[in-house]
Amino acid sequence: MVHQLDTSDLLRRLDPKHTSDNVDRICTLVPDITEDLLSSVDQPLETRRCKKSGRDYLLCDYNRDGDSYRSPWSNEFDPPLSDGTVPSEKVRKMEERANEAFDIYRELYYEGGVSSVYFWNLDDGFAGVVLLKKSVSPTGKSEGAWDSIHVFEAIDRARTAHYKLTSTVILHLSASAESLGEMDLSGNMTRQIEQDLPVDDDSSHISNIGKLVEDMELKMRNLLQEVYFGKAKDVVGDLRSIAPLTEANRDKATHQEMINSMKR
Repeated sequence: MVHQLDTSDLLRRLDPKHTSDNVDRICTLVPDITEDLLSSVDQPLETRRCKKSGRDYLLCDYNRDGDSYRSPWSNEFDPPLSDGTVPSEKVRKMEERANEAFDIYRELYYEGGVSSVYFWNLDDGFAGVVLLKKSVSPTGKSEGAWDSIHVFEAIDRARTAHYKLTSTVILHLSASAESLGEMDLSGNMTRQIEQDLPVDDDSSHISNIGKLVEDMELKMRNLLQEVYFGKAKDVVGDLRSIAPLTEANRDKATHQEMINSMKR
């Protein structure tokens, strides 16, 4: 029997751009763990068009009910469900304001892409997920995608709220050029924070969540630039010499001749 924890660990070690296909294969082999696997493994986000509003939205486990997905713009499921799970009226109003706020954030920071926000009720507060996706359309030589998934809990306290945020970024970049060759850079990163912030009314939650997500995305972008791009540059620099090969061989021969003369 496949253990769900072992399966999740295995998927984290495989190429993130193939996560969806790998999850489908595992679910086919071990259907008993399908629900647990879908709720515990972050996958590259898929896009669907809301039939009522005509706006795009993102699919994830948090807006899924069976085989249907809820649109944040219309609050309706596709395919339609008569008993689909939706947030309370109060939480739904906050969800609508959050979607409009992050739609502006997406346009300012990503200059395109798709964003979606989903909220749901908790006994002592509410929880939600902020999804952002930006893709570079394949041109035959390059393609790429950035998927960020920010899951949070907001626990109400006296004039404050305790926020717990878990953020995951899935990055995929590939390029092919005659002078460069083929390059494929893929990976994911997860970070968590907890913080207490003041709350005056429901609108305070939107600004607090926006600040937490914005700060986390900035930190993770810097980390990705340092870890992925910085390391890749170091590796390429070690493997590929900028100087012509004949010059490198001449320097190597001179170096070896000096070593041999010192041994005499």
